[in-house]
Amino acid sequence: MPLSRRTLMLAPAVLLPVAAIAQETDPRLGERSAGPADAPVTVLEFFSLTCTHCAAFHRETWPRVKQELVQKGKMRMVWRDFPLDQLALAAAQVARALPPERYEGFIGALLASQERWAFARGIDNIGEIAKIAALAGMSREQVEAAVNDQTLRRAILEGRLKAEQEYKVNSTPTFVFGSKAVPGELSFDRFAQLVQEASST
Repeated sequence: MPLSRRTLMLAPAVLLPVAAIAQETDPRLGERSAGPADAPVTVLEFFSLTCTHCAAFHRETWPRVKQELVQKGKMRMVWRDFPLDQLALAAAQVARALPPERYEGFIGALLASQERWAFARGIDNIGEIAKIAALAGMSREQVEAAVNDQTLRRAILEGRLKAEQEYKVNSTPTFVFGSKAVPGELSFDRFAQLVQEASST
């Protein structure tokens, strides 16, 4: 059965104060990142798995960022969930339920195949996500359990709300270089420039 892709509208009152506690004890809510912990610059990417601009960045810019900036120790990328709709939220829950070492590959596969699982009509969206998750070693039952986990769901939503409040994020992708939030799908040259600026401040 297709999952609703209605836009998520959040208000502080709808979230229970469990995420802060869960983040300290639930490994699914730990940092998902690439690059050395002691890199001179940490970049946060707030993204939605149903965002076509996020997919374009991951497809066209991220491979070069990873090769030339991350792998050379110039920066660390930290991924932060900012789901724009119910389907993106469900996909983020599944991604978080995977072991950390499988996270980047899984979100990359989802972003590369949005047309198949997110935008095709009349499909079982969760079933299509489960097919991709199976390649990462996750059973359909584990996928369903992740999607139905209300603690995980609330924690991701609370993280999104915190991003709105702390960094004024209101669109995806939004990148934070140090303390500077920059929205939009960035070219490699612009991304590298912002990393350089952040490293010199």
